[in-house]
Amino acid sequence: MPLFDVYPLYDVTPVCAKGVHVYGADRKKYLDLYGGHAVISIGHQHPVYKRRLKKQISRIGFYSNAIQNPLQKQLANEIEAQSDCRGYQLFMCSSGAEANENALKLASFHTEKSKIVAFKNAFHGRTSAAVAATDTPKIIAPLNAQQEVIFLEFGDEDALEKTLSKEDVCAVIIEAIQGVGGLDMPSKKFMKSVEKGCRKYNSCLIADEVQSGFGRSGAFFAYQHFGVTPDIISMAKGMGNGFPVGGILVHPNIEPWYGMLGTTFGGNHLACQASLAVLEVLKKKNLIEHAANLGEAFKARTKTIKGIKKVKGHGLMLGLEFDFEVSELRKKLIYEHRIFTGGSSNKKLLRILPPLTIQQKHLDQFLDALKQSL
Repeated sequence: MPLFDVYPLYDVTPVCAKGVHVYGADRKKYLDLYGGHAVISIGHQHPVYKRRLKKQISRIGFYSNAIQNPLQKQLANEIEAQSDCRGYQLFMCSSGAEANENALKLASFHTEKSKIVAFKNAFHGRTSAAVAATDTPKIIAPLNAQQEVIFLEFGDEDALEKTLSKEDVCAVIIEAIQGVGGLDMPSKKFMKSVEKGCRKYNSCLIADEVQSGFGRSGAFFAYQHFGVTPDIISMAKGMGNGFPVGGILVHPNIEPWYGMLGTTFGGNHLACQASLAVLEVLKKKNLIEHAANLGEAFKARTKTIKGIKKVKGHGLMLGLEFDFEVSELRKKLIYEHRIFTGGSSNKKLLRILPPLTIQQKHLDQFLDALKQSL
């Protein structure tokens, strides 16, 4: 039986991985500066991660949310402590798309409205409402297009005010640093306008932190660089270091009722342990500050490289923009220098999303390879 052919694949077959490296079936070692779409946060095969999962699987790996699972409460408390999101409520699921789907559904329940405001070049997932709020028409099926979504430009305060003033918008969903869209960011002034507009017209502000959360931007959540308070925060990817984990944090002003949201696999014992392992390492190794410092050093070093048009992002969520499409450059980096990098919907942008455990020497290795490849 053939696989359903929806992924263009590089000719690399990873068979094991450790730290910031992936090892192929060809016995070659590759530097991982992409982390499998920003998923690997504390490094491949981290001992804390392995210890927690092995210990948990020897006891119980899964049961439904119909029973008590103290690990969920432990995880909620640790997220609250490290993120400083005081009083928020945790609902767990299994992916970023599921997190955003639940966030949008919850906003609609809470406000009793149905329209969504999203932004140009946004990517929020591939499920029903999440993909409708994604600015990639090619992947939106007719079924998804029934959702009412208004796409605005970052910075267009007049359009934002005009749209929200109709008072039929349940949520404004925004990435403080766009991922797939190409590392664009709103201004602090515009983010404040979004927050103000949501408060004024009773819409929920949803911060999509699926890719940027859990320390990647040099803050626990990227929206924290802008000084706003979301109603709902979605998260996944780096939350589990490769284990399928997602969730939303819900402001205390939004009250739950039984059956409002639900999930089969979300918040299972193994998922909680994977996320607790990430939080343990983030704290012990001070990885959020480490990401912030490395990001600044990286930006400074790129100034000496000719051909880079612009450096985007914060922390270890970075993008290098060129005046040419980067597909061939990525191939050179993989096949000639054995370095994984990422692309985006901006075909001229190279994405850098390494494990947060990466060191300066690894980034220097990449920059040397980049110079040779340009």
